[in-house]
Amino acid sequence: MLLVFGAAVLGVLVEAFAPRYLRKSIHVPLTLLSLAGAFVLVVVQTMTKGAPTAPAAMGAVAVDGPALFLWGVILVLAFVSVLLINDEGQFVASAAAVPGTAAEDEAEAEGRAHTEIYPLVLFAVGGMMLFPASNDLLVMFVALEVMSLPLYLLCGLARRRRLLSQEAAMKYFLLGAFSSAFFLYGTALVYGYAGSVDLAKISDALGTGGVLDPLLLAGLALLGVGLMFKVGAAPFQAWKPDVYQGAPTPITALMASGVLVAAVGAVLRVLWVGLGNLDWDWRPVMWGVAALTMIVGSVLAITQTEIKRMLAYSSIAHAGFLLIGVLATFDAAEQNADSLSAILFYLLVYGFTTVGAFAVVTMVREAGGEAGHLSRWAGLGKRSPMLAGVFAFFLLAFAGIPLTSGFFGKYAVFVAALRSGSESGDSMGAWMTGLVVVAVLASAIAAFFYVRVIVLMFFSEPLADGPTVASPSAGTAAVIALALLVTAVVGVYPQPILDIAHQAASGLFVR
Repeated sequence: MLLVFGAAVLGVLVEAFAPRYLRKSIHVPLTLLSLAGAFVLVVVQTMTKGAPTAPAAMGAVAVDGPALFLWGVILVLAFVSVLLINDEGQFVASAAAVPGTAAEDEAEAEGRAHTEIYPLVLFAVGGMMLFPASNDLLVMFVALEVMSLPLYLLCGLARRRRLLSQEAAMKYFLLGAFSSAFFLYGTALVYGYAGSVDLAKISDALGTGGVLDPLLLAGLALLGVGLMFKVGAAPFQAWKPDVYQGAPTPITALMASGVLVAAVGAVLRVLWVGLGNLDWDWRPVMWGVAALTMIVGSVLAITQTEIKRMLAYSSIAHAGFLLIGVLATFDAAEQNADSLSAILFYLLVYGFTTVGAFAVVTMVREAGGEAGHLSRWAGLGKRSPMLAGVFAFFLLAFAGIPLTSGFFGKYAVFVAALRSGSESGDSMGAWMTGLVVVAVLASAIAAFFYVRVIVLMFFSEPLADGPTVASPSAGTAAVIALALLVTAVVGVYPQPILDIAHQAASGLFVR
């Protein structure tokens, strides 16, 4: 994590002192090498020393097994996202120029580039790493801001459809500021109850407390709002479709994969480590949030006519599936590890499929930029059978069709939830079984709009003025190939990744 933040600071110095024509040639290797180096450090730590058994940084950062696994996933997803970001034509030449003016045309003619996107990405990735590893609510708030602030800027830098991009950045900033305020106020209220912002000490205070304090319940509710916003769970999901549509597609890929991984990890950290002794109070509410999220994501996706908005609602539905795993929590440590490993596995496979899908979106273009409207994708299978086939495979993985990684991701989470329900021996067991039924129905609904796109691509006639398929750059081709490989191989042989996830989950510590 320090390596990533250090490279981000070096990137700022490059922006300040390096000549403009040299900046990109410095930024790209610096960014990729720092991400690759950090991943190597994670692997070396895991292979040689194992997960630490105590928090670091005076107890503020929990570098345990789940944190190391999430760090590795975030770093790999960030690496492949940077390969997409490095592709030409995605970012505006001058963000300060008013869209459509002579100043913008002049900046494009001069070939200007916003090279500060690379240190911004590194700061965001560093925040993603710190967010799920925070063992302290104040550190978690700092991580939330470090992750979010660069993304607010990056969302407004799309080269095409400038007004839509700026609108997305403004909406994300305003709604994100509200959610951060909720999180910080909730932290203050929880501190007022427990006398500490340390998650372990909050758990101790809950274990020794008597009657539930309204201060605690209000703080828990406000914390939940801030966390559910980042996950994109209903009813706090309204920002996702607009932001995903307006942001540059490589940034959308980074947000849809890395931010979701970090946010779910933070939810697990707060609910399992800090608020585990209060589970009978937050689990019924989380049950309703998970069910509503799956229904909203699946049903509203059917009505979408824009490809990135459809994928945004798909992401909302998948957030609901992940929340099922969060609920599959019970007392025995090995059962805890089963449900946690299912979530870790799901995050890994879903992240790769998501990045691959958005990489395909960057290649289907028309005069105004990327071909976003679904009608423009008609007959793509006849224009470019290979690209359409790859995208269809990613959509089938999202739907959870067998022989794709998405099938085993959903299967692992659903089985953990059913096991939780059957072994809990109380009324919550029936609720967990009912939630899995809702998830299966939502998956069936979601399969409709995925298959609709596949039918549109392969069984419709291409438009006379249909979009063109751009030749992929080396980076884009590598991203699609890697995502396709992971989605296919894990769909056939998932056991090695499941074993790694289970080993990581077993290293969770709460003290």
